[in-house]
Amino acid sequence: MPRARLLTPPFPTRTQATARVFMVSSFATELLEIRSREPKPSLHVLVIPGNPGIVGFYKDFVEELYENIGGQASITAIGHISHGRKDYENGRLFSLHDQIDHKVDFIEQELLHTEQSIILVGHSIGAYIGLEIFKRLQKKVKCFVGLYPFLTLNKNSMQQSAIGYIARSSLLSKGVSLFASFIGSLQASVRRSIVRRFLGSSWSAAAVDAGSSHLLQLHEELDWCFIRAEQDQIAFLFGDDDHWGPLAHLEEISKHAPGAALSVETEGHTHGYCCTEAGSFWVADYVADLIKTKC
Repeated sequence: MPRARLLTPPFPTRTQATARVFMVSSFATELLEIRSREPKPSLHVLVIPGNPGIVGFYKDFVEELYENIGGQASITAIGHISHGRKDYENGRLFSLHDQIDHKVDFIEQELLHTEQSIILVGHSIGAYIGLEIFKRLQKKVKCFVGLYPFLTLNKNSMQQSAIGYIARSSLLSKGVSLFASFIGSLQASVRRSIVRRFLGSSWSAAAVDAGSSHLLQLHEELDWCFIRAEQDQIAFLFGDDDHWGPLAHLEEISKHAPGAALSVETEGHTHGYCCTEAGSFWVADYVADLIKTKC
């Protein structure tokens, strides 16, 4: 008599984020989206990336965050202008303030006249951008979360000093640009191999794909009056060894805005958390808990 084979239920698949190119004030903009399972969601999570502003790096994070909040909010990750899979703007350069205006234009174009409140989630320089958006659209934004925030220059960082030196030299900047263009001209398989070899063998498949397909200036003091006034709606996650967002900045925030939710990640993830599945999942869980309790 043949033995019956046990049938195990299939492992539930994670809802996939959809990538598309959308026009925002005449600029081609790459979006990564998941729509809420609710027919009329009350929340929309807007993820603002750090440099290089490529939403493909955040695929694991966006999908895990969506699952962790039960699909009760729509999530959109919005790319920076001219930081995409194609050079839509023909090499034109955009300032940090241009990027801020771009995100505000997207909200005014797509979300301002809906009944959904916005939760801003900004990573690295995206945290600075998110705070500026919050200042302009205070009635629409419910809360703001800054992940490994790059809010101001760290004068003690040798890497930031080196980047600043390159940026001030037109010759060095051109050399870096030409090298990146050369890498971008290679076959996809070769690009992926270079990215994985030199940038991170631990990067997830989504991060390697984004990095191999795509090769802003902080001089202003933070608006402490605004941060203090909205501190109950603000949260920051710092890394315990992050030169882009050193713990000295956390201490400064705690002095000016003691009511802000401040946390330090000590699990061994890095500033580029979105480049690994482990980092993406851990941070997504942290953000989901904040949304459930604070937002």
